[in-house]
Amino acid sequence: MPTYPPPSADASSATAIAAPAPPRARRAAWLRTLHQWHWVSSALCLFGMLLFAVTGITLNHSGAIESRPQVETRSAGLPQALLLALREQAGRMEGEEAALPPAAERWLAEVLDVRPAGRAAEWAEDEVYLALPRPGGDAWLRFDLQSGEAEYELTDRGLIAWLNDLHKGRNSGAAWSLFIDLFALACVVFSITGLLILQVHAASRAAVWPVVGLGVVLPALLVILFIH
Repeated sequence: MPTYPPPSADASSATAIAAPAPPRARRAAWLRTLHQWHWVSSALCLFGMLLFAVTGITLNHSGAIESRPQVETRSAGLPQALLLALREQAGRMEGEEAALPPAAERWLAEVLDVRPAGRAAEWAEDEVYLALPRPGGDAWLRFDLQSGEAEYELTDRGLIAWLNDLHKGRNSGAAWSLFIDLFALACVVFSITGLLILQVHAASRAAVWPVVGLGVVLPALLVILFIH
């Protein structure tokens, strides 16, 4: 009877590598991946979730939170050369909207500490008006082309109003709008990975699905019974 040499160590290693992982090992790897995605997304969401949770309370009780707006006004006379340039441009652009000329923006930054940053102004024959809305307040700028006076008014409604406007994305700019979108996406990842982790542990924790169901049914009942 012919004899065969025993399999080499390399062949045994190759066979072991090629063998499929047992179900328990696959489950553990899947759970590790879920936990990694879950903690990374939760870390990214931490600041945003605190901010939006707190401002959700302040918005829900905005009528009970007093706000005392502080109004600040500034004014200055326009240099003659700048006034003539604005009158000339207003004559060409009456009824249109366009940014202020660079010379006007430089003068505003130096004299009134106002930086329109290229925002569009409303041009008329006798005035140039620029709305400058902002989170937590409002502002406007007006050039009186008859008297040559520049007027600026700033209204500040306080920190809570500022935070509430950030919650709503009101007058907060493109960068903050992008942050809200990315934050919402991270929250979706955080929630879905949390649900999948609950599913993995549900077999050994009887309260998982009743608690999840309560979180779904309770707001649904409130909507059905009390919101009309």
